[in-house]
Parts: sequence; structure tokens; C-alpha cells
Amino acid sequence: MEYVEPIKEIELIKRIKTVLKEKSKRDYVLFVFGINTGILISHLLQIKVKDVYDGQSIKDYYLLQEAKNVEEKLFYINQKVKEALLSYIKEARLQQEDFLFKSRKNDQPITRQQAYRIINTVAREVGMREKIGTHTLRKTFGYHAYCGGVAIYLLQAIFNHSTKAETLRYIGIDKKNVKVKIDVNL
Repeated sequence: MEYVEPIKEIELIKRIKTVLKEKSKRDYVLFVFGINTGILISHLLQIKVKDVYDGQSIKDYYLLQEAKNVEEKLFYINQKVKEALLSYIKEARLQQEDFLFKSRKNDQPITRQQAYRIINTVAREVGMREKIGTHTLRKTFGYHAYCGGVAIYLLQAIFNHSTKAETLRYIGIDKKNVKVKIDVNL
């Protein structure tokens, strides 16, 4: 697996969101959900509407239940994600049992490969030359959370990393050149 980069520039994030919103609401929501929660792409793709929407409103948290013997994790759903989700669910007329990121070909979620193509294509469209992939969403979340003042040990727990150094490397932080600003309003 190749190493991919987080998207560090807010202006690039905005351009990507604009392009995706024009092309596909589903793909836009995938991007916004990913960069605002840090959830692994494999878990994002398995989310069903009922996991985030109670029929009236978007839930405040997504509860990730992995395999047996693994702790449950709560992921906060911020206002940007809530707005994108609510609009998308209503516009696409998704049902509670539908996968959130449903394929246009069947009732299954899109594949990791399709998610990669979506992210990579839009990144190239806006002029990014860095290596981009599905982990870019998660790394972007981590990078901006850290720069916004979130403690590294919290990110380390979210990412299931064994050391702080591993987490810093993962999110593309060079401790010599970091300016911390507490505001992760992506």
C-alpha cells in the first residue's frame, strides 16, 4: 500500500467540496463525512441510513460496532455533516435499511475501489499532485484536528495507533513546522 497525504490546505478542501457537490451529492457526503469524522473508509461504506438518521433528524453520534471483543466507538457528527446528510437522504429518498453510500448499480454500498476513484479523480481535477487515496479523508481529519488543538492522545485512540509518533507520522505532522489553531470547522 502506498503512503497517501492529508489535504492540508482549507482552500483545496473547499474546491473539492464544490466539485463533488456539483457532480454527485452521494460523493460529496462521503467526502464531508470522512474528513469530519476520521472513520475508516471500510466502515464508512458499511453505514446504513438508520445508523445516522432516526427518521426525523440526524443523530449526534455514529456508533461503530466492530467485531466481537473490540470496543465500540462513538464518532461525533458535526453540523456540516448533519446538513449534508439530511439533504442527501431526503433528496435521494433513501430508506432506513439502505446503505448510505449505495451503488447506482445495486443495493450494495460502493466499493473501496470506487471510493478511491471518486477521491482521486476530484483531487486531480482541483490540481492536487500529492498521493491521494481513501486514507486521505481520515488523515485530513486527523491533521486538522491536531492543528486545531485536539490532543494527540485522542487522535491516537481514534486511529488505534500504539504510539504518538505513529499518529503524528500518519497525519503528516512535522513537529518543527506546526502552528496549532483550535478550530476544526471543515
